[in-house]
Amino acid sequence: QLQLVESGGGLVQPGGSLRLACAASGDTLDYHNIGWFRQAPGKQQEGVSCIGFNDGVAGYADSVKGRFTISVNKAENTVYLQMNNLKPEDTGVYTCATDRPGDAYCTTYVYPYVSWGQGTQVTVSS
Repeated sequence: QLQLVESGGGLVQPGGSLRLACAASGDTLDYHNIGWFRQAPGKQQEGVSCIGFNDGVAGYADSVKGRFTISVNKAENTVYLQMNNLKPEDTGVYTCATDRPGDAYCTTYVYPYVSWGQGTQVTVSS
């Protein structure tokens, strides 16, 4: 069965960068869409970015467009989220998720995603 494990979170100063990884095991990510979500204390969970593992078509929330880049490494069965020019409002728990294989779209809305990692903390502060 598919399992997802996030890594790469930590404490960074405003303007800094982090690269998050979403590593899958137990099954291939082929034909899945993968999404990154985040949740800050007292705020609703929001979609950050998504990508089709095979077609590479990606989407981003307006709040991160131009600063974050999502990518796929098929050999590692892993999806990365490169986060540049980080802001304090980027602080939160970042979680990756995947939908069922064969879905023909990638979205930053929660509804298609069925398998979730446990999350990694990102803190942007001076």
